[in-house]
Amino acid sequence: MKSVKILLSMAESVKKFVAIVSKYPYDIDLHSGRFVIDAKSLLGIFSLDLSKPVVLEVHSDKCDDLLGELKDYIVD
Repeated sequence: MKSVKILLSMAESVKKFVAIVSKYPYDIDLHSGRFVIDAKSLLGIFSLDLSKPVVLEVHSDKCDDLLGELKDYIVD
């Protein structure tokens, strides 16, 4: 499992993010505080506080291709 912080600041970036993560077969979650939602759920993502970074948790160790596609969203 790998975790990184991402920032989804605009509605258009959320749509692109969901399109990217939906292509991958493994489970991917987003954590914001005590809330955990499926990263492939557009409605779920909009229920989070997107004004600050959220934690992306990928339930696979072989996800470098996914993280490469998400490099524009990853923050330190």
